[in-house]
Amino acid sequence: MDLSTCLKELLANEVTMYLKAHGAHWNVEGILFSQYHDFFEAIYTDVFSSIDPTAENIRKLGDFAPFTLPELNKLRKVEDQKTKPTAIELVKDLHEANETLIDCLDTCSEAATEEGEWGIANFLASRDEMHKKWRWQLEASMKG
Repeated sequence: MDLSTCLKELLANEVTMYLKAHGAHWNVEGILFSQYHDFFEAIYTDVFSSIDPTAENIRKLGDFAPFTLPELNKLRKVEDQKTKPTAIELVKDLHEANETLIDCLDTCSEAATEEGEWGIANFLASRDEMHKKWRWQLEASMKG
């Protein structure tokens, strides 16, 4: 897959994960509400901060960034939530979305390296680090 196409998929997945995390922030309930509310806010704030740079990297490659909901929906691999939004189900759902983003970042990193786009590769590496941090924190949140 070429880098531009890969970044478009990444963008669609970022937007979807952002919406999931923001929805989790709005809808979480339970005894640990405050902690989860803040945790989900940290995730959606971080993911949101990656959306514009991803779109700009697509533009730097001379392509147009998708921005309509039908376009983004067609490109994304992150699925809609299928479960009742309990705190732990919200965490599990975000973990699954995060794993999809990590896979997408790996694919895009390979494409960026193959195409000699070192600046984009560096951006993707920093996003990979952040999503691996979210992996650790989401997995820790799912333990007893």
